[in-house]
Amino acid sequence: MIPRYSRPEMAKIWEPENKFRIWFEIEAHACDAQAELGVIPREAAETVWKKGKWEIARIDEIERETHHDVIAFLTNLAEHVGPEARFVHQGMTSSDILDTTLAVQLKQAADLLLRDVDALLSALKTRAFEHRNTICIGRSHGIHAEPTTFGLKLAGHYAAFARARKRLEAARAEVATCAISGAVGTYANIHPSVEAHVAEKLGLVPETVSTQIIPRDRHGAFFAALGVVAGSVENLAVEIRHLQRTEVREAEEFFAAGQKGSSAMPHKRNPVLTENLTGLARIVRAAVVPALENIAQWHERDIAHSSVERVIAPDATIALDFALGRLAGVIGKLMVHPDAMRANLDRLGGLVFSQRVLLALTQAGMSREEAYETVQRNAMAVWQSGGSFLDLLRQDAGVTERLDEDQLGRLFDLAYHTKHVDTVFKRVFDPD
Repeated sequence: MIPRYSRPEMAKIWEPENKFRIWFEIEAHACDAQAELGVIPREAAETVWKKGKWEIARIDEIERETHHDVIAFLTNLAEHVGPEARFVHQGMTSSDILDTTLAVQLKQAADLLLRDVDALLSALKTRAFEHRNTICIGRSHGIHAEPTTFGLKLAGHYAAFARARKRLEAARAEVATCAISGAVGTYANIHPSVEAHVAEKLGLVPETVSTQIIPRDRHGAFFAALGVVAGSVENLAVEIRHLQRTEVREAEEFFAAGQKGSSAMPHKRNPVLTENLTGLARIVRAAVVPALENIAQWHERDIAHSSVERVIAPDATIALDFALGRLAGVIGKLMVHPDAMRANLDRLGGLVFSQRVLLALTQAGMSREEAYETVQRNAMAVWQSGGSFLDLLRQDAGVTERLDEDQLGRLFDLAYHTKHVDTVFKRVFDPD
């Protein structure tokens, strides 16, 4: 991922220094376990820990000749460890190192993403309670539907990211497995206790059956979870982008002093952050299908998955980390305009209360079909010519013979639509 969309802590997980450190720890912990079994001398294991070093430039130099990254690392390590290096990598295969390392890196990345989601949840909760009773129009198909509150909108997004957190936790647990099982995963040349020891030291669990590689359904589930989180990011971003449109302007991204919106038009205040989030969500979701396609392997293993993961693992996690951080900032500083929300709600002259009128007429004895036609006829007149929906209903004999003035007036009460907001808030923020 390019630096523009990278945050340092997540980016470091995928840098060569972290990767080679994990490689070394796997090899050194395996040596400890082998020494415990008497397979290698205890002194050899101690020497590996004491003298073990590596240089990225030297590893790259060796790999240009060997065309094998793990062998290049082991060769460079041996240059520091000396003769005892012959006991390193005993009974192991390259995938033991690569797959276990990827598990550690994905676990590290998941920890940061969980922290990111927590920060976003905190921002959403704060703003949801702030605007719990801020009346606005709810829309379906982009068209005015019925009144809601802006806090209720945000509570819905909070609930989505709370679910996302659970999925991330499950994905982290599923992908955090260790494979130190040797060629084709039979443990023929290395005892399963070595795997158990390495797994414990790295905070992993032994893979149930590793066929020389860790099964890629685990990784498919991990990247699918990231894709769903990205979908929720875009869902909220698109909502803000719509609300910032000039014709709507109910909420907008914070616009800092000195910020410029356009090189040509000085008046512009564009939703650039949330547009950026839509783009980043596409990048994260783009990793899902390749990860799912990696599940299919030739027999015990092939290498088709490797090139895919070297691209999607850093790109998807770095992009999602950046997106979640940016979204938390957008929500925290979001500029909300209650007056514009109320003005938009009133724009259709009360049509948003049409369902209440429909139901009241049926309760008063009119058939649903006749009630619907009556209400729609008056509503279409407002659509076409403007004016007050309530006034038109007052002039409709079919309505007034069923509903008196007071009954009609009560149907246009905004509080009716917000009476259960606290119930929903309790479900979302205090489910116990």
